[in-house]
Amino acid sequence: MSSRHPDEPMEDEFDTLPIWTADAVEELGPEYAVPAGCRGSGTPEGLRWLSRSMGLLAGTRLLDSGAGEGGPAELAAREFGVSPVLVDPKHGACRAARRMFHRPTLVAGGERLPFPGGAFDAAWSLGVLCTVSQKHAVLTELRRVVPTGASVGLLVFVRTVDTLPDQPEGNDFPDRVELGRLLRAARLHLTVEATLSDFSEPPSEWHEKVDEVDDLVRQRHADDERLMTADHQQRIMGRLLDDGVVEGRLLVTRAF
Repeated sequence: MSSRHPDEPMEDEFDTLPIWTADAVEELGPEYAVPAGCRGSGTPEGLRWLSRSMGLLAGTRLLDSGAGEGGPAELAAREFGVSPVLVDPKHGACRAARRMFHRPTLVAGGERLPFPGGAFDAAWSLGVLCTVSQKHAVLTELRRVVPTGASVGLLVFVRTVDTLPDQPEGNDFPDRVELGRLLRAARLHLTVEATLSDFSEPPSEWHEKVDEVDDLVRQRHADDERLMTADHQQRIMGRLLDDGVVEGRLLVTRAF
């Protein structure tokens, strides 16, 4: 029997691995940061579609709740001119994001954001909802920190079947019916959506940079149980997506 705490696989994937990723980026070069920091948050074309569909513009104050290593917010900053603020509950993720992108970053859970109502012009949360138990609270907080009529973007991994053959520890995937109820209860109106499979794969240079970062992390930490656990979590997620029993959906909603 394993002596590891049930929450430790999530810590390995979202707290320890980001620090190792930032270490690798520092050695390889800054051009590796955005590809490495976007893993698990959709493709670059999907993120661009989301940014355009949300109406993000130069100077838009964007909150990224559950920002992880900060790659998507940095892509939006560089290509659309937004001013992002990153929030994540994991200290390791926040340290990695600050090291790689030097953006305002706070350690906080999405269930209780440390900002007044309407503090941001727009908000998004990517790949987060399936990792939290308090889904309503996360969505309600996203709605609270933007004004009425503002855009709230989401990447949500949803179940397409009643029962999954397996799932990464700490994940709870809603189905589309549950997701719709959650959005309505949080006063978020769905305006447009897409699936990750609608968008082209990243260019080969993007994949190559991600692979080089991963290879360096494995060289340095190949025998570390934490890396093995994070890899196991990611392999399960990959199989679920490949089999179509979980799909990534990009949603643009309006606060009402």
